[in-house]
Amino acid sequence: MKVWWPLLFVAFLISCEEAPNSNKYQIVCTTGMLADMTTALCQGIDSLDIQALMGPGTDPHLYKASQADVFALSRANLIVFNGLHLEGKMAKLFHKLPEGRVYPAAEVLSGNDLINASTYQQAYDPHVWFDLSLWSKICSGLEDKLQEKLPQHKELIAINAEKYRAGLANLHNWALKELSQIPKEQRVLVTAHDAFKYFGRAYQVEVKGLQGISTTAEFGLRDISDLAEFISSREIKAVFVESSVSPRAIEAVREAVKRKGWDLEMGGELYSDAMGPPQSGADHFFGMFRSNVETILSALK
Repeated sequence: MKVWWPLLFVAFLISCEEAPNSNKYQIVCTTGMLADMTTALCQGIDSLDIQALMGPGTDPHLYKASQADVFALSRANLIVFNGLHLEGKMAKLFHKLPEGRVYPAAEVLSGNDLINASTYQQAYDPHVWFDLSLWSKICSGLEDKLQEKLPQHKELIAINAEKYRAGLANLHNWALKELSQIPKEQRVLVTAHDAFKYFGRAYQVEVKGLQGISTTAEFGLRDISDLAEFISSREIKAVFVESSVSPRAIEAVREAVKRKGWDLEMGGELYSDAMGPPQSGADHFFGMFRSNVETILSALK
C-alpha cells in the first residue's frame, strides 16, 4: 500500500520525539552495503540489532519509505545513511533529525576524494563503495561513530575495523591484478546508469552509462543512439545490466547496436546500488564486489 509522503514524514518526526524503546541498541542502515560494514565492525557484540532498509535489487535513488521503515527509524538509536543524495527524498528527512541519531557515512570524504556529478557545487557522485580505498576511509569514519555510541565496545570495534580494512586492501589489490588482464582498449564498462565512475577511476576502466548517476535522470532515443554509435565504433564486446535497474534500456541499446551491424553480447548482471539475494555469493559486500569483477573479466577479457 502506498503511503502519502507528507503524512509519512510527519508521523516519522512525531515518533522520533520518543526515545527508542528496546532492550537492544538499534542501528538502522539505508543500504545493504552500509549494513554489511556496520555488522562487520560490530561482530561479537550481542546487545544490538542492525537492520538494512533497502534489500537486494532495490534502487536507492527511487526508494520511498514504507510504514515499516518509519517504525524502524523511529526506534533507531543510530541511523546510518550514505549521503551525497544517494537516498533521494529521504535525505531531507535525515537532515531534519538531531545530529546525534543520524550519521551520513560518505560525507567523511573530502572534495578531492569525490567525483563531481554536475557543474553545480557540492553535487557529487554517491557511488563511493566502488573505490575500495574510499570505502576504507568510510570504514574509519564509521568506526569512530560506533566507538562514540558504544564506548564499552571500543576495543572490539577497533579490532573488527582493522580486519575489515585489511580485507578491503587485499580485495583492491586482487581487483587491480584481475582487471589488468583485459587489454586496455577493451577495458570499457557500459551499464544502464552511471554508477561505476569510482570503479573506473580506481581500476583503470573506461565507464559509460546510459543514464546519469541517478536512475531518476531522463534519457531518450538520442541517448540510446549516441551510446550505440560509441559501442559500434569502438567494437565493444559486451554491455551489462544491473540488478537494481530494469534491463529494458540496455536491451534497447543492444538492439540499436545490432542495427549498425555489430554483434553485441550481454555481459551479465552487475550489482550496482544493492547487494545480491541470500545464497547468491553477493549477499555481502566483499562477495558483491568480487562478483562484479569476475563478471566484467569474463565478458571483456
